[in-house]
Amino acid sequence: MFHVVQCQPLRLITQNSLSSMCLKLMLSRPAAFAQIWKSWFSSHSLVGNKNIILMGPPGAGKTTIGRIVGQKLDCPVIDIDDDVLETTWNMSVSEKLQDVGNEQFLEEEGKALLKFSASGSVISLTGSNPMHAAGMQHVKKNGIVVYLDVPTTVIMSRLKSMKVDRIVGQSPGISLKDILQFRKQFYKRWYDIRVLCGGDIAAEVVAAKVLDAVKRYQNSELETFISTRSSRSGRSMEKDSHKYFSDVVTEGLAPDGGLFVPERGLPKFTAGEWQSLIEATYIERAQVILERCIHPSDIPASKLAEIIGTAYGENFTCSKIAPVRHLAGNQFLLELFHGPTASFKDFALQMVPHIFAYCIPRSCNYLVLVATSGDTGSAVLDGFSRLHDTDKQRIAVMNFFPEDGVSPIQKSQMIGCQKENAWSVGVKSDFDFCQTAIKQIFTNSDYTGFLTVEYGTALAAANSINWARLLPQVVYHASAYLDLVHQDIIPFGSPVDVCIPTGNFGNILAALYAKMMGIPIRKCICASNENNVLTDFIRTGVYDLRGRKLIPTFSPAVDILKSSNLERYLHLITNEDGQLVTQLYNQLENQGHFQLQKGLLEKLQQDLVAGWCSEEDCLAAIHSVYSTTGYILDTHTAVAKVVADRLQDRTCPIIISSTAHYSKFAPAILRALRIAEINQNPLSQLHLLSSYSPLPPVHWGLLETLKKKGNEDHQVCAADMSMLMSHIETLIQNHFM
Repeated sequence: MFHVVQCQPLRLITQNSLSSMCLKLMLSRPAAFAQIWKSWFSSHSLVGNKNIILMGPPGAGKTTIGRIVGQKLDCPVIDIDDDVLETTWNMSVSEKLQDVGNEQFLEEEGKALLKFSASGSVISLTGSNPMHAAGMQHVKKNGIVVYLDVPTTVIMSRLKSMKVDRIVGQSPGISLKDILQFRKQFYKRWYDIRVLCGGDIAAEVVAAKVLDAVKRYQNSELETFISTRSSRSGRSMEKDSHKYFSDVVTEGLAPDGGLFVPERGLPKFTAGEWQSLIEATYIERAQVILERCIHPSDIPASKLAEIIGTAYGENFTCSKIAPVRHLAGNQFLLELFHGPTASFKDFALQMVPHIFAYCIPRSCNYLVLVATSGDTGSAVLDGFSRLHDTDKQRIAVMNFFPEDGVSPIQKSQMIGCQKENAWSVGVKSDFDFCQTAIKQIFTNSDYTGFLTVEYGTALAAANSINWARLLPQVVYHASAYLDLVHQDIIPFGSPVDVCIPTGNFGNILAALYAKMMGIPIRKCICASNENNVLTDFIRTGVYDLRGRKLIPTFSPAVDILKSSNLERYLHLITNEDGQLVTQLYNQLENQGHFQLQKGLLEKLQQDLVAGWCSEEDCLAAIHSVYSTTGYILDTHTAVAKVVADRLQDRTCPIIISSTAHYSKFAPAILRALRIAEINQNPLSQLHLLSSYSPLPPVHWGLLETLKKKGNEDHQVCAADMSMLMSHIETLIQNHFM
């Protein structure tokens, strides 16, 4: 059996083998010596008994990078090709492949790996090792597998320059590109950490990235979350104030009423790392981005891949998931309505239920509460109803929506999406009441404690106040930019503007986060309807709810006056000043308004511009675009289109977020298209729209939902907190007891 004994770096000190130079430094400059020792010990402690196992396609640079990493760590370096296979076989790997053929080669290579053992080493695998399951299971037991993810085009170029004309699996009729693509499924199965490697990146740089990635993997305590209202002094004193990703997914709202944000901010991608994703699919981009935002101790890469595949696999009607379509001139539409419930909410809410089910403890039941202004409700209900049966038994969802504040089709959809673990309750009020009520319930420790003690049930949130809701939205903003680069509309690095219909500030915040992570977004344009409190705030720095009443509009998803996620952005631009954020929101709650200082307003206006759209202009835009292109905008996208026309300077492309399918707002669309006779039946309205052969077609998911019989009843509740809490208790008793 091939065995490498772990190196013992501490013997250098314990056996008094310090050089006189080190001893002199330790005595004369103890602080400098301590820093050097800390750095040296940190590097060595990375390995311990574990191996660092480098995996990737042929030509990824595993051998070279392995040597550099081993040198930095002062650890043994093992190349499976040179040190194991050729030693075992007494012939070169290429000779062995030619001698026994592809299938037998993989089997014998796997057997050699099964006999191999090492600890405290850096190991460079062959490109085909991951294709032998038993061999990989064996070697992975005592190691951290690092996937060197190099774009296929780069690998092919490298192999050509290296004059490699044959790899395992190659045969007549099967191209090298096909083999490399086929192998990716095996690499994705085994890795713990991914390191993105662009085309021109130096081996020393990749080695440094490997070490950084391993350090991150072993130090989950560095990726904690804080409340937007926590003070710096309070954070250092209270260890309990630090939460991990799993905690914030489960808890939703911070105990002090604030929102959770990552204490160290979001990860930054280099330009080269972004460029390595230009050729990637949407699912591949999502995997890479979310791996960097979610620590593997919370969700391992393999489980995250499973969740992403389930969320975006068969549930979306378009294979591109979030395609970018040219509209006119320099305007492009980011189509976010191809999910099962026809709105951008599906991107998060096809994922979040599975993340939630993975993160929560098995010892407790959970009731997820959500407030919706229209689209969130059906997306939450659909997402949680797709959980495995065992998870449905311990997780239920209750959706509160304004009974008279959503479109008829949205209401029919929410009622139709009710399942055995998912219910809708209409509230005789507006969205702001629903959202405020849920926040008050979460911060009522007596009530939540009662539910836990009496019923063994904890509450959780699925609104965009939940951090897990925001991350999938960051992905589609990044992906849209990469698509424009891939389509040769712009070179990487050229800026774009984005225009987003905005109510609760979650979608536009995700675009700002994408910008912080390295996507070249110049300006985020906030598009309001007649409930234009955000537009006024961005222009003046004054957030003023005094005397404002919510105006029902054709774009109900942005009929919002209190924008929850704005708090996260204010926390960001105030340099994480939780005390100031608390002061602003206490003033808003008690006095109905607050005002930013001049410096903060200037900072805000570097990122954001804003405008609003009247009802008449919204309908006119729908009519105009359809008349000139045959394309039908939904009412929210039309709001963004109007504002984009007014505010863009036409010096760069602008990506307009198309946040919902027009089918959800058929009466307004029919009115905009000036169709006189409108049947009040939602299904009839969709059939009428379909008769015009519109672009895009009428949404299949809506048609299917509206065709279903049954589930037509729902509960209706007065705008009273005690009544809402009574409904919650009744649901818990019926489902969990």
